[in-house]
Amino acid sequence: MARVRVDLKAVCPYIRLVPNQSALRKPFRYRNYNIAFILIGVNFLIFFLTTLSPNLMRYLAMNPVFVVQGNYWWQVFTYMFVHGGMTHIFFNMIGLFFFGTQVEHRLGSWEFLTFYLTVGTLAGAFSLAFYWFSGSYMVFLVGASGAIFGVLLAFAALYPTAMIYLFGIIPIRAPILVIGYTVIELMSQISGRGGNVAHLTHLAGFLFAFMYFVIRLGINPISVFIDDLRR
Repeated sequence: MARVRVDLKAVCPYIRLVPNQSALRKPFRYRNYNIAFILIGVNFLIFFLTTLSPNLMRYLAMNPVFVVQGNYWWQVFTYMFVHGGMTHIFFNMIGLFFFGTQVEHRLGSWEFLTFYLTVGTLAGAFSLAFYWFSGSYMVFLVGASGAIFGVLLAFAALYPTAMIYLFGIIPIRAPILVIGYTVIELMSQISGRGGNVAHLTHLAGFLFAFMYFVIRLGINPISVFIDDLRR
């Protein structure tokens, strides 16, 4: 098999290549294994299993009491593969399909997988801390939305000129969509509206995706968005 060298600077001009990089920024060898499709398959498989055995959701969804007092610490990770219904999983997987595949193509499969699982897990841990210290003990957090919102921010940072058609009609640049979603989620969290939607987890997905890009990839999404707005 031939080796392929990828010029990351040419692929994404916002990446700052640092000589003698630390282990934290050591790049993975570029490979494309269609991890996004595998993640979609895993999500649907677990959805099918939890539908057959609803009790399985008790072990995989994240509940603050189960995690802290029952030592179900794996739930901080597994919650993102559990969904509450067909509509829930359908829209999350649509987002992973449209945006995740493009982010994976740009970053490579191993970087994308590390990004996705890191953001999803940290969003879960952040939500756990909030629920526990706010006394929201009866919450069962499910869904890949935290990781998907992180993928959306990654897409906007890597493809700042991409146009996304809201409802298939209204054209919006990717950075504007991210900013809009951030404002909506923030206002929904503050107002307490949105029913069972975990707005805080969505915001955490944005936050940790931003931190991953700055710390790991040397890309500041805010600078990317500002440059895009100036065009």
